[in-house]
Amino acid sequence: MRGLFRVFHWGPLTAICIIKWISLVTLYCNLRWYPPSNSLGGLAYTVAFLVLSGMTLYHFLFAMYDGPGYLPLAWKPDKATDEVLYQLQYCHSCQGYKAPRAHHCRKCNRCVMKMDHHCPWINNCVGHFNHGHFTAFLASAVTGCLLSCVSLTCSLYYGLNRNWYEFYGTGKEPKIVFTVWSLIATLLGLGLSIGVVIAVGLLLFFQLRAIMRNQTGIEDWILEKAVYRHRHQEHKFVYPYNLGRWRNLRQVLTWSCLPKGDGIEWDVVEGADQYTLTREQLLQKADKRDRSREYEIIREYSGACFPITQGFSVCIRPPCTDEPRIPLNKGDIVIVTRWKKYWLYGDKVVHTKQARVRGWFPRHCAVEAYSQHNEEETDNFTESYDSGASVSRADISATKNTSVKNNTHHRSSVARNQRAKETNESTKNLESKKKK
Repeated sequence: MRGLFRVFHWGPLTAICIIKWISLVTLYCNLRWYPPSNSLGGLAYTVAFLVLSGMTLYHFLFAMYDGPGYLPLAWKPDKATDEVLYQLQYCHSCQGYKAPRAHHCRKCNRCVMKMDHHCPWINNCVGHFNHGHFTAFLASAVTGCLLSCVSLTCSLYYGLNRNWYEFYGTGKEPKIVFTVWSLIATLLGLGLSIGVVIAVGLLLFFQLRAIMRNQTGIEDWILEKAVYRHRHQEHKFVYPYNLGRWRNLRQVLTWSCLPKGDGIEWDVVEGADQYTLTREQLLQKADKRDRSREYEIIREYSGACFPITQGFSVCIRPPCTDEPRIPLNKGDIVIVTRWKKYWLYGDKVVHTKQARVRGWFPRHCAVEAYSQHNEEETDNFTESYDSGASVSRADISATKNTSVKNNTHHRSSVARNQRAKETNESTKNLESKKKK
């Protein structure tokens, strides 16, 4: 039932309104500028536009309702040996393992096969099973809007210069008369058509490039980090799914728009296996946990996207992402993994039974825990020095460095322990299932 009501969202409704507006205005103008009844060219032009308009709506609806393909809840491979499970990521939201190339979508709240991105215009993810329909939708929309731009531009030209053609024309020019409302509708339709050609055309370019590389937007980011990680190693990281442009295209772009494969097992290049990329993801996440830092909240934050009370700079420079903001109270602890000038991103330390809470919050609402501890210790040593005790500045500096190392180890341990608890829980669940 949820799929049936997927269209009742601002994204699909806006997209359908734009498609219908451009289609109706173009047909209205085309019947006056290039009537299909007067010439074979006019008939072919009108039929071509109607076909593209119908294909745009057809592929749009199929991309939305077919969906990308979701992994079943509590999924695990058919041959679920310890060696295989060790190479897969575990999703705590779906209580199951992630197949190669699958990622969890916060919007859909499911693990998506070969997830590229979540598209608000179709109110669904773009992934394995609807990537072909989504690409065809983009191509049909851009081509149809190109024809619309030609028809609307010519109609406006002849309509606005009608008086000149009446006196100086040959009499063969199309006679187009605009009312105020039809002129406004035509100008709006032309603006929308140009916007679609530019914006959707760029998206189509990036999608075709991704298909030819057999590389989703998420995998593009993973590969960039993998190349950086292996930059000083003798053996460089090889992306396992790039089989060549033609084979890559045939996996997604077919006459039926149905992809090849089941979305779980993939053809890979020589020297790679099914879990080459997932092993790299696990190593990258381990590196991220080692780089994480523990912050203590010293100022409450409501979770607003544009927090005016947190300062003007924070309000006008929010993170350019749809990731959530998390409300925080004074004294909360957050394990931070990403930093911006005015914002931080991390996991809030919560009780084991509570759901995972992670997102962005203003930077000046928190202070790094080990830095605060170091300042207290340095102040104590400084007081001893000022009181005449036999403490040198070198001792203060050495003590600060030792404290930094100890607390750095502490914050890394906090992140590792939190992850270890989650892993132990998943292991216990697997063992209990095996006993049953």
